Amino acid sequence: MSTPAKRRTQTPDSPEPSATSGPATAKKPPTRSTRPVRDSFTFPESDYALFALLKKRALSGGCEIKKSELIRAGLTLLNTLSDTALIDALNKIERVKTGRPKK
Repeated sequence: MSTPAKRRTQTPDSPEPSATSGPATAKKPPTRSTRPVRDSFTFPESDYALFALLKKRALSGGCEIKKSELIRAGLTLLNTLSDTALIDALNKIERVKTGRPKK
């Protein structure tokens, strides 16, 4: 029978381990993140190919990025547009039939 592992305890006099070890860097306060929402989308092949192109461009700039992060970046940029610029951008995209393709 194995013995249970001992817990490491600190006495009130002992300093915090993070206070004495490592370089003195300011820690970011914990941010409260929201729960991610899963969704699926239908893209024209030409738009889907842009993922690879944009990921390659980001990687050449030293930034590794996921498809979902590209979508979120695009939404953030769209949100900065005026109403007329947003409508113009939306009118330039191809409308796609929603739903899953038939097999």
